[in-house]
Amino acid sequence: MSAPVILLVEDEPSQRAVLSYNLKAEGFDVVEAVDGEEALLLASEAQPDLCLLDWMLPHVSGLEVCRRLKSGKQTRELPIIMLSARSEELDKVRGLETGADDYMVKPYSVAELIARVRKELRRTRPAALGEELVYEDILLDAASHRVSRAGHNIKLGPTEFRLLACFLEAQGRVLSREQLLDRVWGRDIYVDTRTVDVHIGRLRKALMQHGGGDPLRTVRGAGYALG
Repeated sequence: MSAPVILLVEDEPSQRAVLSYNLKAEGFDVVEAVDGEEALLLASEAQPDLCLLDWMLPHVSGLEVCRRLKSGKQTRELPIIMLSARSEELDKVRGLETGADDYMVKPYSVAELIARVRKELRRTRPAALGEELVYEDILLDAASHRVSRAGHNIKLGPTEFRLLACFLEAQGRVLSREQLLDRVWGRDIYVDTRTVDVHIGRLRKALMQHGGGDPLRTVRGAGYALG
C-alpha cells in the first residue's frame, strides 16, 4: 500500500520542519503549505489522506481553510486536525464546529500528535496502517498481505491487492478511475485509465474463483464501487 499523504499547513518554519521530520520518520508522505491559499491548492492537487492545519495563517485563516475543505465536494471527507495556540474552550468548540475532526493546543507532544494522526487514519486508510478489513465474506489482512473469501485463500498480485484495499476502505462509495490510479499506482506515475479496467477484471476473477457473486459494481461514467 502507498503511504498515507499528510498535508501539513504551518507558516512557522521551525514548527513545520519538526513536524515534517517526525511524520516522515513514521513512514508518512508529507506535502507542506505555508499559508491558507497554498493549503487549498494542495488539498485539491495532492489529494492528501489527512490535513494538519494551523489556525493562525497568513492570507486565509486555518478556520476558513477548514470550512472550505469541509464544504468542498472532493475534500469534505478529508480528516482535519487543527493546531492552535488558542486554548479557550470556546475556541476549541469553534474549530470543531467548523468541521475539524480533532483539535490540539500548542505546545503539544509530537508523540501524541502522531497518535492522533494514526487514530484518524484508522477510519479512512486502515489498510495502510496494517489493519484487517472486512466486507461480507471477504477478509483482507494488510499486515500479513493475505486475502480470503468465505474461508478460501485468494492469491492476488500486488496491484489487485492494493485495488481491493482501496475498495474495502471506501465501502459503498464510487471510486473513479483517476482516484484509483492515484491511490494504487501513485500520483507521479502515468498509467492509462484503461489499465484500471484490466486489473479490475483480474480482481473480479480472483474473488469469484471459489464461487460467490461479483462484489464489485461498475457505475457507468463514474467508476467502480464495492457493494
